[in-house]
Amino acid sequence: MSTQDDLRSRLPDPIQLFPDFATVSGGMNKAVHNGLIPRTTIHLVQLRAGQIVGSTYHTVRQTDELRKAGETEERITAVASWRDAPYFTGAERAALELVEAVLTANPSGERVPDELFARASAHYDDQALWTLTLVIGQVCFFIPVALIAKPIPGLAPGKNYSK
Repeated sequence: MSTQDDLRSRLPDPIQLFPDFATVSGGMNKAVHNGLIPRTTIHLVQLRAGQIVGSTYHTVRQTDELRKAGETEERITAVASWRDAPYFTGAERAALELVEAVLTANPSGERVPDELFARASAHYDDQALWTLTLVIGQVCFFIPVALIAKPIPGLAPGKNYSK
């Protein structure tokens, strides 16, 4: 079994190769943390995205962010089974359902049907829905980074590449 010290990223920090990556990343972060969606909801959504795509980096990172925010272990653990867990608000449930719809193929219809959009709209106004859309887009931007480059889970951004 590998230890944290044995882990190596596949690629170097992208900022070494693409300095503008920091500007893009910072701009995305500023856009999603605009105050319209609670930080906890942002991290719950991004944790669920990491779980869906099988990204250890994202699941460890978002779990750490939720712990830092004071979230209970019950809520963090229950994200994987949020549909039957009693720990989430209606707004959080709508956000979790939305990220699942975006990241999970639906062979029998569109991924985000009108009914789901209506449930989300009951909790979020247009500006907040755009923010939630950007939250999902942000994690989707970083999913290939995590799966291909394999930054080291548990280390701070910028310190999570071994090359």
